[in-house]
Amino acid sequence: MNTTSPHAAYGVLLSSNTVNARGENNTFQLQPLPYTQDALAPYISERTIQFHYGKHLAGYIENTNKQKAGTEFENMTIEEIMLHADGGLFNNAAQVYNHYFQFEALQPHREKEDTPCEKTAEAIRKEFGSFDEFKARFTQAAVTLFGSGYAWLTVNPQENKLEIIQTHNAENPLKEGKIPLLNLDVWEHAYYLDVQNLRAKYVENFWKIVNWKAVEQRYKCL
Repeated sequence: MNTTSPHAAYGVLLSSNTVNARGENNTFQLQPLPYTQDALAPYISERTIQFHYGKHLAGYIENTNKQKAGTEFENMTIEEIMLHADGGLFNNAAQVYNHYFQFEALQPHREKEDTPCEKTAEAIRKEFGSFDEFKARFTQAAVTLFGSGYAWLTVNPQENKLEIIQTHNAENPLKEGKIPLLNLDVWEHAYYLDVQNLRAKYVENFWKIVNWKAVEQRYKCL
């Protein structure tokens, strides 16, 4: 596995070039979704997208711009800031990354639920025995995470295998030397407007809109 590539170092954010485009005053800008705001309904509503993507993510971007201004991080990418900053700047830059990473790997629901593609499917079978077992373990990680954070499917490059991990708040697997392939935001703002406190229902809905082609593309970059 080539873990020295730029994609591996940054966790294969497919939209990295777009996300890191600068606007006026060298600032990051909220980028358009790769689908319409109502495209994930009924599993994630247009109203949730408007708040989660349009306000929460926009807020993290705004805070990142303010906190990087005039510092050594001013001209760094979101990925570089996330990997090297700490405190409030890390929290905001990491949340920018984490949110874009999730939203680019979702797609409108199709009549037949998607399943992992070739390389991803083979790795999942090798590590977890079956796709159903993987889903069960990932679901458990997402549902049982206490407080706010994320469930992730990652590659452990030291052992060349897939792992499911939990992170709290804005933490990202790259800080632990692991490469993310898929994530699920379980901060309450990600689902409360749709299912209130029923996180398990939100996770169930998530499986209906995962874009496994995007996950496969990430994995093939490694």
